[in-house]
Amino acid sequence: MQTRTVEMTVNGKTCSCSVPVTQPLAVVLRDRFRLSTSISCGEGNCGSCSVLLDGQPVRSCLMLAVQASGRAVTTVEGLDLQLPRLQKAFCQNHAVQCGFCAPGFTIAAAALLQNGFRPSEAEIREGIKGHLCRCSGYAGLVAAILQAAADG
Repeated sequence: MQTRTVEMTVNGKTCSCSVPVTQPLAVVLRDRFRLSTSISCGEGNCGSCSVLLDGQPVRSCLMLAVQASGRAVTTVEGLDLQLPRLQKAFCQNHAVQCGFCAPGFTIAAAALLQNGFRPSEAEIREGIKGHLCRCSGYAGLVAAILQAAADG
């Protein structure tokens, strides 16, 4: 199997590892770096594996790790300033139940709230439309993101 050395910045730290050229970024983040990137569908349908790539949300199960070389990857652990505010809002609004989809929804929320943006309910629904949650309704998620925007 062909491998390649990949250097990327993960949550603000420069990382380097040798990976098979066909290995998804999600697998590297979860198995090599032990980060909480969820891997669910493996087809980009559920959004659980979402991360920020150079500040933009992407499905890490659809992206090869070699494609992230030289780029900045942010997982839920790297959200530093936004994470406590989002966690509080998610808890207070009962946004998620089992927690499996939480990293993906948190990344989606962080992307929506970048640069002090205060999205409307319609913009939030548009921003999370590619994310699936099988346990909870989306009303709590929308309310949580609205609260986090107001608290920010």
